[in-house]
Amino acid sequence: MAEYVVEFGRDGGRVEPDGRLDAPAFQRNHEPIWAVLAKHLTGQAGDVIEVGSGTGQHVVHFARHTPDIVWWPSDLNQRHLRSIEAWRAHSGLQNIRSPLRIDLSDPDWCPELKAGQGPKDVAAVFCANVIHIAPWHVAEGLFTGAGRYLRSGGKLFLYGPFKRAGKHTALSNAVFDTSLRDGNPEWGVRDIGDVEKLAHNAGLALIEENEMPANNLTLVFSR
Repeated sequence: MAEYVVEFGRDGGRVEPDGRLDAPAFQRNHEPIWAVLAKHLTGQAGDVIEVGSGTGQHVVHFARHTPDIVWWPSDLNQRHLRSIEAWRAHSGLQNIRSPLRIDLSDPDWCPELKAGQGPKDVAAVFCANVIHIAPWHVAEGLFTGAGRYLRSGGKLFLYGPFKRAGKHTALSNAVFDTSLRDGNPEWGVRDIGDVEKLAHNAGLALIEENEMPANNLTLVFSR
């Protein structure tokens, strides 16, 4: 079954004294996700924004493989922001910046980006396990912001469970979708066609669909 993102640190997971949180999903999915990102980011330079970074473990793993890319993690949850900063400090990596507080329900994302501060040459945006556990306007804001901040040829990587042509790709995803909508009618597994429409409106095009473990996909959009 696709992973369900909760507020890390309140789910019984380990919390280190410095505030670092651990996401079991990271242990399962970081290598397959990196295999997709590597095809597009290896040897590249510029800035990459991760929206909805959660614990901060993914950004550390990716940054180790891309010394010429500056990574900008972000989240909205304060506990997550502390964990991201703690993982950044623990890693000792110089190509990870302190996390931004990005609200995807705002098409501008955050005051720093709107003011032209922070990343200047955005080669990619990475977003994992977000739009199915948020209202639809969060997906709208994700694509609007990506279309605004990505450089020409920049990529948006979107990881999670998806439907195709209105149908679930696995029974487990259908069960998961029902549980999400029972908890919050504004949540749910999104259809690829619907996110493609958002991409088109933002000046992006879907260029890849990558099959992932646990009935997930990584969609790659290009500006």
